[in-house]
Amino acid sequence: MHNEIILIVTITTCAASVCAAVFCILAGMRLGEIKKTLTHQYNVIVKMQSVLKNKSATNAVAENAEMIYQDLLQNLIPIMAAIDIMPRNTTEHPLWRALGGIMDEYAKNPFALEKLRRCIKLDSEIGRHVDNYIRRADNFLQHLSATEPDGILAATFTDGLLGQSLTFFTQAKQLAVRE
Repeated sequence: MHNEIILIVTITTCAASVCAAVFCILAGMRLGEIKKTLTHQYNVIVKMQSVLKNKSATNAVAENAEMIYQDLLQNLIPIMAAIDIMPRNTTEHPLWRALGGIMDEYAKNPFALEKLRRCIKLDSEIGRHVDNYIRRADNFLQHLSATEPDGILAATFTDGLLGQSLTFFTQAKQLAVRE
């Protein structure tokens, strides 16, 4: 009987040890899964924080966009008057109407580039306005590129009227300086 009690206690102890080992293995596996989940959540939170910072910077640009647009427009008005170009007759923002008018005129009449070149060469005020426009538009595009990691907004501006007009004014300025 004494041997039977020892055998039962030994079997019970072994069974309890096996159950404890299985429990520890399962708990370890669960902890590994929890660690993976927490690591993934941490990475997602870091990405969200980065996106929110970038959106905040982009929103700051959008809030200041009107001031930037007005500054660019103030340099365009005398240039448009000098080369006798009217803005588009649309409901767009005045800057885009002005740029659209310039680019539409250039598309219809490539001589518009020559008119601008002459104005830059003969009128230092127009040259100053062209320089200011080029510098400010370029700074704006660089700022957009720096604040937005995917570059969608910067590419939109660069490929759109702002980028086209920047190329147009830069060409006219280079031609005026060469001759």
